[in-house]
Amino acid sequence: MVASRTQPSFHLVLLLLCCRPTKTKSPEPSAPPQLSDSPLPTVSKKVVLTGESHTEKVEVVGPVILELECSWAGNPDTRPNVTGFWSKDGIEIEDSRFTVPREKEHYNLQRKLNISTRENLGNYSCVFGGDAKMDFVLAAPQMGEVRDKPIVSYVGDKATILCKMEESKPQPTSWIWYKANGTEKEQILEAAVPQKYEIKNQERETKLLVYNLTEADSGLYYCNAVYPMSSTEGQVVLRVITFHEPLKPFFAIAVEVTVLVAAILLYEKSCSKKT
Repeated sequence: MVASRTQPSFHLVLLLLCCRPTKTKSPEPSAPPQLSDSPLPTVSKKVVLTGESHTEKVEVVGPVILELECSWAGNPDTRPNVTGFWSKDGIEIEDSRFTVPREKEHYNLQRKLNISTRENLGNYSCVFGGDAKMDFVLAAPQMGEVRDKPIVSYVGDKATILCKMEESKPQPTSWIWYKANGTEKEQILEAAVPQKYEIKNQERETKLLVYNLTEADSGLYYCNAVYPMSSTEGQVVLRVITFHEPLKPFFAIAVEVTVLVAAILLYEKSCSKKT
């Protein structure tokens, strides 16, 4: 009877010993990833205008704080002040209209822009009344070399299509190739058709190799240089012809010469019969 009463007490003491808090060190929770709070780089662009209009191209690679400044010398009808404002893609920016005084023989307008997404790119204009306007076109670096003639190759052969950025331009983060398909563009994936396409990228240039050419491979090809903020595009036309096509003009000339010689012989023969 005593044993039956002491057994639950023993179990209770054992349970308390097991549940007693210990001083073992628990693992520290991993710190959440920290977002970069480093300030964006600041780039300043100033344009001095002596006429009525000017366009300035501004290449944007990544997020940046852009400080734009317009300085206009005015016109013969100089006034103490003019109304100035800023616009983006032809639409006036809210709260950007000011009365601009003439100081040191110039009217000056400034604007600070936080360019952090692709949507922030575009055409920014500073406007002085209805007299003068300066445009700042914000876009990714543009390709300097543009091929205006098509690449010509033969059926069954291989074609190499080249796109490259100038050495003075920033290096793209990657390259993407497309082929025109009607009104759409289809991305060329090398892994999907390895026996047909091969893409070779090297810093500021990219090559698209097209194997086993057919006439269906003719068309417009696009190369996109991709930057953190946006991308820039180049176009190249590929024309695939048969080996007989270059000979067609010679065949036509040969036929004309043959007809002409035959006509001369017939004329001479008819003349000899008359005599």
